[in-house]
Amino acid sequence: MEPSFPSQRTSLDKEEESSPNGHESRYRDIISTLPKDDSWKPLGFHYQYQGFWYFPATFLEGIMSAQEQFEAQPSDILVSSVPKSGTTWLKALTYAIVTRARFDPSTTSPLLTTMPHECIPTVEGDLFHNSTNRDPQLPLVATHIPYTSLPKSIMDSGCKIVYIFRDPKDAFVSLWHFAGRYIAPKDHREEYCPLEEAFKLFCKGMSFYGPYWDHVIGYWKASLEWPGRVLILKYEDVMRDTEFHVKRLAEFMGYGFSLEEEKEGMVQKIINLCSFENLSNLSVNKTGMHRLRSSSLLEIEKSSFFRKGKVGDWKNHLSAEMAEEMDRITDHKFGSVGLR
Repeated sequence: MEPSFPSQRTSLDKEEESSPNGHESRYRDIISTLPKDDSWKPLGFHYQYQGFWYFPATFLEGIMSAQEQFEAQPSDILVSSVPKSGTTWLKALTYAIVTRARFDPSTTSPLLTTMPHECIPTVEGDLFHNSTNRDPQLPLVATHIPYTSLPKSIMDSGCKIVYIFRDPKDAFVSLWHFAGRYIAPKDHREEYCPLEEAFKLFCKGMSFYGPYWDHVIGYWKASLEWPGRVLILKYEDVMRDTEFHVKRLAEFMGYGFSLEEEKEGMVQKIINLCSFENLSNLSVNKTGMHRLRSSSLLEIEKSSFFRKGKVGDWKNHLSAEMAEEMDRITDHKFGSVGLR
């Protein structure tokens, strides 16, 4: 199938053309043989690799490179998520927890001047060529890579993994807005995939790093097999009782709060710093561009990562029939592995 918008060239396309030869050339040869689809018009092709869909191809190159070259350390903490499921919040929370001895959350935390996505390097975006190009005092690394496609070194290292997911209805609505407003070419956004069409694609499993349910299930199964190594968080649960889950998260990562810290309000300081209201109103997150991959042209407005952060926003976009259909899929997929 040929693209319906062959004349549209985004920064994503240009980045793919500007990558150096070598490994990238070999990865592109492999990618050229993969199943592809351009239904999310006018974004371009999605490529299917190891059971999941990826866009753009340059991200898939990063995953392939990371699978071969990324070297995880036993002390690493992998912060993972299915896209648009609380990634920004989880990065902020883990970073604030781990660095609180170096930076006071209320006054000196880098999160006050640097967006969360730039505080933690990504496996497929920043470290795919050189896994040592990072702050040696920071054990955190981030990814959207499905569990079954993680680099072997992560599996072998025994490092801890923290994973967050949310109601797929809200995840879909957030993804649809994100892609249409910030990734689609600016001069063709009116031609962006309508909500109803995007919904059908998402339900079929065709979305960024999708199928959504398979992504969640991979990490869920791992958490059952290695409960001391893989922690699963549900966005809605963290929203409902943030203090409890922040303490749980800190304890799991090996950075539990002391009684003195709790008495001094350290937990609440971190919660306040990382709240949607606070982060979305910081000047660093309201203006400027975020580079999605190191040394690339993949840039997106920082403000795009802070739309609403609300539970149940899907009610403002999906019909009752659409909600029922997605709930049926979720009940079937998650119910088969005991995930509610």
